[in-house]
Amino acid sequence: MSEFPFAVTTPVSVESVGLKARDAGRLADFYGKVLGLEDNGRSGNVYRLGAGGRTLLEIEEDPSAMPDDPREAGLFHTAFLLPERSDLARWSVFARDNRLPLEGASDHLVSEAVYLSDPEGNGIEIYADRAPESWRRTTSGIEMATNPLDFQNLLGTLGEGDRGWQGVPEKTVVGHVHLRVGDPRTAEGWWHEAQGFDTMARYGSQAVFLATGGYHHHIGANTWRSAGAGARDPRRTGLSWVQLQSRNASAEKEFADPWGTVIRVAPMARDGG
Repeated sequence: MSEFPFAVTTPVSVESVGLKARDAGRLADFYGKVLGLEDNGRSGNVYRLGAGGRTLLEIEEDPSAMPDDPREAGLFHTAFLLPERSDLARWSVFARDNRLPLEGASDHLVSEAVYLSDPEGNGIEIYADRAPESWRRTTSGIEMATNPLDFQNLLGTLGEGDRGWQGVPEKTVVGHVHLRVGDPRTAEGWWHEAQGFDTMARYGSQAVFLATGGYHHHIGANTWRSAGAGARDPRRTGLSWVQLQSRNASAEKEFADPWGTVIRVAPMARDGG
């Protein structure tokens, strides 16, 4: 059986993400059918979905909320990390056979990824990491790129009679969260000082990637749509909060980044979630 991915064995990692939605039931149905996240129950207007009994995504319904504005600070995408490359291949076949509206597919050297959005415009990445020992580490961090994904090579991992996509494997995790911010340098400074993250890579002046424990990134922050954005309007749909799990935390604590994005930190129950 697969082990938990390296991403969640580090001192601090992403545990879960909270979304606000105008129609939470519709989004929960989408994440269940398209990603195969398991239904972890509902409390009032909050739907919980996850893998292996762990909640990875909470969706809170607010029918009066204004639609998300991609020019504001908020969520660029939630990245669901599958344990094995073959899992990504199975999901890719599922996406092809069901004609899902994909928005991109990339080879990032450290990982392979496919992109899409949910019905309310929240970005999603589904990815699998390459072995950490294969990552090229430099004096400034880890080398990453955005190259076309070789689907033929990816699907070659599946043998004859493969069982196909059966929903997310139980050790699927949220590997990273990519944020829209007004200024990557400001974001970089905040994550260094408030959370003790290291800078792993930069894409010019437009994006920065941060992590703990040598992972390629637990947090991305970019201005591809949101340059100069001010504080996020909490009345909008989209990102509500990001919850981190930390080996160093003794109690839950809540922070807000420079754009008002809520970052929760909770003690790590055990390695891998």
